[in-house]
Amino acid sequence: MPTVPFTRRRFVSALAAGSVAAAFPWARAADAPKAAWRNYSKLTVIDALGGPGSANKPGKPLDAADLADVRASGITAVNLTVSGVGSYAHDYDKTIAQIAQYDREITLHPDVLMKFNDARDFALAKRSGKLAIIYGFQDATPLAEDLDRLEIFRGLGVRIIQLTYNRRNLVGDGCLEPGNAGLSQFGKTLVERMNAANMLVDLSHCGRRTTDEAIAASTKPVAITHAGCAALADLPRNKNDATLRALADRGGVVGIYFMPYLRTSGQSMAADVVAHIEHALDVAGEDHVGLGTDGPISAVELTDDYRKAFADEIAERRKNGISAPGETTAVYTFVPDLNTPRRLETLATLLARRGRPERVIDKVLGGNFLRLFNETWPAA
Repeated sequence: MPTVPFTRRRFVSALAAGSVAAAFPWARAADAPKAAWRNYSKLTVIDALGGPGSANKPGKPLDAADLADVRASGITAVNLTVSGVGSYAHDYDKTIAQIAQYDREITLHPDVLMKFNDARDFALAKRSGKLAIIYGFQDATPLAEDLDRLEIFRGLGVRIIQLTYNRRNLVGDGCLEPGNAGLSQFGKTLVERMNAANMLVDLSHCGRRTTDEAIAASTKPVAITHAGCAALADLPRNKNDATLRALADRGGVVGIYFMPYLRTSGQSMAADVVAHIEHALDVAGEDHVGLGTDGPISAVELTDDYRKAFADEIAERRKNGISAPGETTAVYTFVPDLNTPRRLETLATLLARRGRPERVIDKVLGGNFLRLFNETWPAA
């Protein structure tokens, strides 16, 4: 944890001056706290929602700094979103283009990146020091009404599909839909087809009824790859205790994210991440909690260009009806005192200081998602 005292006034003043370093001297990767977790280098570390690159360079090809951050992160595998979201008109084409873009990045950087296929690739990635990239969707819109597209996308490397984003689609209601209508008959068929194809059902942005009904409908364990606990922050993106228990009872795993929705107001900090992890552990049990940061591996630099791009993105999301409560230019989506490529190792030390046993920390950092992923994608 940082040694420089933090106050909200100091943070806001620094933002007004355009200087993140004044508010958080550790907020750049070079200034990150040096906190080593003794098991970190031995673990298969998994970020269930994230990816290589920098929020300061969205859409740009990976550069040497991005690749250096991947190496420094110690992350073994990541669920990378390759889908468009919220549009039946555009998401199929957008998804094909984004898969092609990341296929190209993997081809260009074979010493750092590898494309995930099945469970054997976790050991291969760990042994070779590469990052295994698991292709995932954050909406079912790329499928449109044609569930035969599942096989097309599976052939292109997609292994995870989130059933809905924030709005309603043909599958069910997202977390921002006031009707909370749940999983459709089409959605139940999709879950059945995904089970048969060994594709992981993800319920992160789904509405509460959609989430609960999909957990019940699936014959295989499902995931909530990136969310928080509604008991601590009752916001649409977060899941209630009954849902977390049901997920665990069926063998699933929830990944705690590093997002503003960890609290109902103010900037989320490492202490908030720890609080949500601990609550999820207490409710779901030590075998059912992991991490899904919902952010890029590289640290965010709060430059003027980033602040403008961030504001523009929120404005666009609001216009499209997919912006969740808590998205504001006053609160940024990273956790400042974990704003480093090595953030998951630092988080492990914070959990250790809270008295969490070594075996539990190792499960949270990757063991639980590794178990779920191995069950879902057995070696061919």
